Amino acid sequence: MQAASDPEFLASLGKRVRDARERRGLTRKVLADQADVSERYLGQLEVGEGNASIVLLRRVAAALEVPLVDLLDGNSHDAGDQRLVRRLLDRVPANQLEHVVARLAREFGRDEAVRNRRIALVGLRGAGKSTLGALLARQREVHFVELNREIERETRLPAGEVFSLYGQAGYRRFERRALERVLADRDAAVISAGGGIVFEEETYDLLLNGCFTVWLRSTPEEHMSRVLAQGDLRPMAGKEEAMEDLRRILATRESLYGKADAIVDTSGQTPRQSLAKLRAVLPN
Repeated sequence: MQAASDPEFLASLGKRVRDARERRGLTRKVLADQADVSERYLGQLEVGEGNASIVLLRRVAAALEVPLVDLLDGNSHDAGDQRLVRRLLDRVPANQLEHVVARLAREFGRDEAVRNRRIALVGLRGAGKSTLGALLARQREVHFVELNREIERETRLPAGEVFSLYGQAGYRRFERRALERVLADRDAAVISAGGGIVFEEETYDLLLNGCFTVWLRSTPEEHMSRVLAQGDLRPMAGKEEAMEDLRRILATRESLYGKADAIVDTSGQTPRQSLAKLRAVLPN
């Protein structure tokens, strides 16, 4: 088998680096900072120009959390992945295969360009979704949409009354309809989702598939202090119990929030600092 020419090898290497970076939702600047390489070097590497230093390339691989050999030789890794996918599909019961294929089609058959123009923020109350969402939308010159406000607009009731009248299941139905309407109407937007949306699998899949999703994460203490700052004094009635409940909720939802494309920790950050971190993880 004839080896690829140097230009072909560098172009293939650059594509693997770029694909790995985009899968992790990192900009070139963020990856360059994490890998301790210049953004210029990373840019040249991704477009197949110049001579890739093995030392610097090793730093890039470490920052991407992929083995160096996967960047240098994509063929063996791709073949191994394909065999694994086939083995997993072989284990799917026949009566579930159609559902699995449909989910794969939704996940990987979407229009990435449109998806990346919609930014969805998830996380618990107090993480900064409303504040950062409004600031980001203003900078991007797009609409800022809060799903709970869309539910209130549709039902003409405050969110609390929707819960009281229709229960949690009813509220989640309104939430799904509101999200479907927003995705149909807006090719570009910043969307703030309710903290519990992650428990409705189909609705959360719709959000993940239709938007570049970011988990705004913070410590339980900061969540609590921000809720109190918003004027909600209910947690003060049993502060220790409330903090334990909050820690338990965060632990329960962590793996679900972790399905987001990117994570931004807003702990100890001003809105301006958090906004800069948020913008850094968004697709170019």
